[in-house]
Amino acid sequence: MFNFFRRRPKEYTKIENHIFGIITELLKISATDINCDELGGKYYLSNEEQHFRVTIFSNDSVIRMTNTRDSVAEKYDKVFVENVLRAVKEEKHRRMELVCDSITNSIEKMAERLHQTLIESNEEEEDEKVKEAEEDTFLKSV
Repeated sequence: MFNFFRRRPKEYTKIENHIFGIITELLKISATDINCDELGGKYYLSNEEQHFRVTIFSNDSVIRMTNTRDSVAEKYDKVFVENVLRAVKEEKHRRMELVCDSITNSIEKMAERLHQTLIESNEEEEDEKVKEAEEDTFLKSV
């Protein structure tokens, strides 16, 4: 009954599909650097191995793609650029989570080793105290 008011998903043009595919493939490669200037509305993807760069100007809905031979900048539909940016931001966030998890794991392992070291040193101190106490009782008995 209310299907009339539902928003249909945006269908991309052939070029938009192609560009979205290129950007998605770049994001899958771990060698692709993701940088952003959120205040300026600029997002950068750079893959030095493949000599490929993408710059997304979110304020102007422009995407520039550069390789060793060519550089093309085109203005695209705002919804399309927002969807591209969503994919870039999701990948950037995923990578940041991986880094944070790695750092957290390293800190936990260091804390565990420190804890074990402290336990061992406390045990050694207790052993020394017991030996001293035994020596004192032995000396008193002699």
